[in-house]
Amino acid sequence: MWMVMGVIVAGIRYKGYSHSRQFLSELGATGSPTEKFSPAINNFPLGLLFVGFGFYVSQFDKSSTLIFFSGLLIVLHGLGTWIAGYFPMDADPYTKTPTFKSRIHALAGMIMFLSLLIAPVLLVFSPLFTWGFKLFSIACVFASIHFTLSFVRSYKVKKNLGTYQRLSYGAQLVWLSGLSLVLAAQ
Repeated sequence: MWMVMGVIVAGIRYKGYSHSRQFLSELGATGSPTEKFSPAINNFPLGLLFVGFGFYVSQFDKSSTLIFFSGLLIVLHGLGTWIAGYFPMDADPYTKTPTFKSRIHALAGMIMFLSLLIAPVLLVFSPLFTWGFKLFSIACVFASIHFTLSFVRSYKVKKNLGTYQRLSYGAQLVWLSGLSLVLAAQ
């Protein structure tokens, strides 16, 4: 919920911002009206929550290597969130020669994406979780991949990329929320 509210609030402060057509990261892009504001309310506090939760997951069952590495991947997602907030993307996502900061931002985004794509796959093989949660995890992974492929196609035609980026990341965050509920119930 924090992410949703933070993006909505930052979007309101960015005159003309389109959630369906623009990247999430454009809220914190170099020169944007919310360049400092968006990372302050989104990346930095959310990164802290991801790191804390990832550490909790890694310690949840000390006998499980799968859970430990899934927790580390969630921590890595949090670190990537901080880095992506600290290094803004270029104002134009289609620039031919991105700046150093924008390349770091893109690398952090890739780490964020992969970390929450691999973590649920690992937990599918853990005996600690029910088949229901494992199927939920697989569904979230496939949804994220599907929306990422749609995002790549939409990037090429410059249409609805914000929508598909949000759906891809949303699938990952839904999985993370599901994991937190499952762990809280145990």
